[in-house]
Amino acid sequence: MQYSVRPISDRTAFAGHHRSSPFQSSWVASERLLLAEVKHLQGRDLVLELDIREQDLRLDGTLRANARPASPAVRVAFESVHGPLTYATDRFSSWYDNARAIALGLEALRKVDRYGITKRGEQYSGWKALPAGRAMPASHMTRDDALGVFGVWGRALPALPAIPAEHVNTDPDSLRGMYRSARRAAHPDRNNGDQTAWDQVEQAAAVLGVTR
Repeated sequence: MQYSVRPISDRTAFAGHHRSSPFQSSWVASERLLLAEVKHLQGRDLVLELDIREQDLRLDGTLRANARPASPAVRVAFESVHGPLTYATDRFSSWYDNARAIALGLEALRKVDRYGITKRGEQYSGWKALPAGRAMPASHMTRDDALGVFGVWGRALPALPAIPAEHVNTDPDSLRGMYRSARRAAHPDRNNGDQTAWDQVEQAAAVLGVTR
């Protein structure tokens, strides 16, 4: 299963107090566990958010080898058989241990179903949330809205006029290219710290099913 790595979009779940981890696992093992647990939930559109800068990501959306997250905070979001789910923690002092903690939490929640205590995945209801940002809930953003966002922010050059939604090329490769351009143009570092445009771009990508 492929997944995207992105800078953290919502910090409200983080306490800022860290402790030593009880885990002794590599990131490779933790990544394998996380992907397996998401797969059990018929997961897709998996996003791993870390406390990084946009320049810490390669063009293909993977983390650069020399990237050093500013904090160990981790947020995981994905679509599942129970709807959109999101989990976040910064309890432990390394981001890969926090990612493992989320994976183990998913495993524990799955065991509730295994023993027949629930019937409709009720144990996931506390974590149901759209992984999009604050500007417009993804459930309220239509496909035309999303294409319009790409038309504004996904141009090859910022000075070019916006592209009307009906004229946006919906070929998957074209949309991926527009997504990359939109992320660069809408980044808060280029917009006086304003997160709104960035959130809209991420929501539009989720609506259109675009990954980098």
